[in-house]
Amino acid sequence: MAPFRDRVAAGRQLGERLRGEQLSDPVVLGLPRGGVIVAAEVAAALDAPLDILVARKLGVPWQPELAFGAVAPGVVVLQRDVLDGARLQPNDVDTAVARETALLAPLAARYRAGRAATTLRGRTAVIVDDGLATGATATAAVRSVRQLGPRRVVVAVPVGATQTVTALSREADQVICLEATRDFRAVGMYYDDFAPTADEDVIERLAARRPERA
Repeated sequence: MAPFRDRVAAGRQLGERLRGEQLSDPVVLGLPRGGVIVAAEVAAALDAPLDILVARKLGVPWQPELAFGAVAPGVVVLQRDVLDGARLQPNDVDTAVARETALLAPLAARYRAGRAATTLRGRTAVIVDDGLATGATATAAVRSVRQLGPRRVVVAVPVGATQTVTALSREADQVICLEATRDFRAVGMYYDDFAPTADEDVIERLAARRPERA
């Protein structure tokens, strides 16, 4: 059996862990799509507002599942080792960055369904995803959130690669990972049910837990 039954169960366990942290004035930010399912349970456990942060992976053109970086509002993160190994040309990188960056605002608007983003200034931003593999998306998310003036930035995940958790600890004020492993495989290997999350599921979770203030 995998450590987690599904994203909901993982979110409940992660929420219980975070309740012990006594976070000051938290706002939970889920990374769409799967991270929002986990984040909804965390927000419920913390009695905190739930919002999203849209970040997009940059995939190698001929191997889209291999990320060479990620984008988030105002931020581009590139992984030089992957770029060098894949021998990507500058125009390939520029095309991917432009394409994915153009999707950020429309996706955020779709998921929020007309609601304003929750204010983060002076608060604790808790970034939640369903797992950490390379950490490119989470790194982009942390750097993007920093621009919005939170007091602290915490990354919380059910599972992640040990080396990624260590690297991300240099970006975030705190990284909480329930299951960190050196022999990390794909995130989905740590869930019994890792079915794809639909946009409608994200919209429903966000609508069900409206921000306490904009």
